[in-house]
Amino acid sequence: MSILQCASYRLSLERPLVMGIVNLTPDSFSGDGLVGDVDHAIQHARQQLEAGADILDIGAESSRPGAVPTPEDEELRRLLPVLREITTWGVPVSVDTYKPAVMRMALEAGASMINDIAGMTRPGALAAVAESDCAVCVMHMQGEPGTMQQTPNYGDVVGEVRSFLDDCVMRCRGAGIARERLLLDPGFGFGKTLQHNLALFRALGGGALGDLPLLVGVSRKSMLGAITGHPVEQRLASSVAAALMAAQKGAKILRVHDVAATRDALAVWAAIEQGDVS
Repeated sequence: MSILQCASYRLSLERPLVMGIVNLTPDSFSGDGLVGDVDHAIQHARQQLEAGADILDIGAESSRPGAVPTPEDEELRRLLPVLREITTWGVPVSVDTYKPAVMRMALEAGASMINDIAGMTRPGALAAVAESDCAVCVMHMQGEPGTMQQTPNYGDVVGEVRSFLDDCVMRCRGAGIARERLLLDPGFGFGKTLQHNLALFRALGGGALGDLPLLVGVSRKSMLGAITGHPVEQRLASSVAAALMAAQKGAKILRVHDVAATRDALAVWAAIEQGDVS
């Protein structure tokens, strides 16, 4: 049985897990930022949990295209009051950050996973997580959020993303991080055109992007808008379709805004394909 070590949690990956997004930013691309309203943010996290989220993912710095970096103290000011509450709920909590100091504080506050858009490449990042037992998700990004969508360029997007993720895994393993703690994220929308994203999506499964569990996050992203022509507030159907296809291709964790709809789609798939109606 495939297991993800996530601090005190051991998560079975026999079925796809749903990661519910909780944005603590003022400028989330998806329009769901909850910066400055701790009670509302906690309420939203509770709703994600009650809708069926297996993991909660909290981010206090926007990484949308064109985003300006958030100062470390501001990120912590947004993050810690919410994190300290929801880590008491008995559910794994992931923190979306690339800053080593924020990683350390998040782990001290009870986070079970670090979700790093920079793939553990920043100085001090590996040291911040190595001695814990948290899960670590390493993601591929070409460039920085502020400029990543200006001129994305690859010779072989699948091969280059695979090579980067392989290097991340090698560095993590060299720092003493067990394989059972590691996840890979190809980074849809992070320095990629629509065609790059589609090529990566087609490559999901079969080990083309690595032999560790894959986390896929395409919920409400601009690639779906480019395909459907719909603005972000009208991307529920395409987000659920993309999540379901990712699961069919072998993704183990689906990072989504719309937890209930995604869980329903997965339940229908499981019933039809596997006879699982539990």
